[in-house]
Amino acid sequence: MLGPGGIDPDQNLLLWFSEVLRSMKPIAERIADNTWLVCQDTDFIIYSMVGIWAYHVAEKLNIPCIMASPIPGVVPTRAYPNPNGIFPSLPLGGGYNRLTHILSQQLFQLFTGSLINRWRKEKLHLPAIPFGKYPYCQMGGRPQHFLGSYSPIVSPKPPDWGDHIHVCGYWFLDPAPQWQPPAQLISFLEAGSPPVYIGFGSMANRAPQKMAQLAQQALKKSGQRGILATGWGGLDNADLPDNIFSLDSAPHTWLFPHMAAVVHHGGAGTTGASFRAGIPSILVPHMGDQSFWAKRVTELGVGPQPIPRRKLTVERLVAAITTATIDKNMQARAASLGDRIRAEDGVTRAIELIEGFTQ
Repeated sequence: MLGPGGIDPDQNLLLWFSEVLRSMKPIAERIADNTWLVCQDTDFIIYSMVGIWAYHVAEKLNIPCIMASPIPGVVPTRAYPNPNGIFPSLPLGGGYNRLTHILSQQLFQLFTGSLINRWRKEKLHLPAIPFGKYPYCQMGGRPQHFLGSYSPIVSPKPPDWGDHIHVCGYWFLDPAPQWQPPAQLISFLEAGSPPVYIGFGSMANRAPQKMAQLAQQALKKSGQRGILATGWGGLDNADLPDNIFSLDSAPHTWLFPHMAAVVHHGGAGTTGASFRAGIPSILVPHMGDQSFWAKRVTELGVGPQPIPRRKLTVERLVAAITTATIDKNMQARAASLGDRIRAEDGVTRAIELIEGFTQ
């Protein structure tokens, strides 16, 4: 849906979300039925916001379930607006912040309620969820446990969250022991100073060649070596100068510590990997929660001001890259944050909590 010719995330977010749901309807029933099948004979279910069908299956099977998310916007709080990007971050206080969470929940129900209720009645033989009721924060009248797979250093648990909300720390997936980096990549890294990584993950671009040219010009003008991630419209290393390398893929947990700085879209996983690597981040948020993480990067002092995708220019990117690669204080703060993130063990903490829930 995000690919070339697909849904454009640059448009109005509510319109984009409605188009996503409309495009998903043909496969939604199959997704729901597959969820029902894979959850059979289970004792406990952990699901994400993408996997909300599992919540309803757990209700039908009368087994416990919890939601897990790398984004802190699932549970309402007065501390900050909902990170989903629908409502702007305004200095209107805690009441406004909490309202954005509640309205976001109701909008989600508005878009998904009829589809889910039809499936609940026809497949699960469960009653429909009343209009305006957001079910995922409780089950059977009791608060639902929630696991946040992000660091409390980066986004602390707000004081108005109850004991059923747990911020575990990041759930990093390190490379498999047998994984080896490509020989060409190793040669490039050893040939000079640490490069700047530029990549926007799953955020497709409708003009990839133009974006690739912008990135090359910014690297040239800032005097930096660079690694360009995939998504650049078939860009080949044969077309690049010696100081720029095009990379299909490599685990961020391995790659980022070799970089001088990283330029990325601000997805939760990529941002966490850049924090862990202890290097400055330059965020170009495209949509959704990416602006939330971009703001946290700036507040933590581990990256320059973000550049929204629509405002991305060669000059702005050059300025950001230059700041990230020469500002010693920023580099020191990023390195210190990396030390603290690496000292956490979010996976072990999550396992402890899950085992406690299932006893």
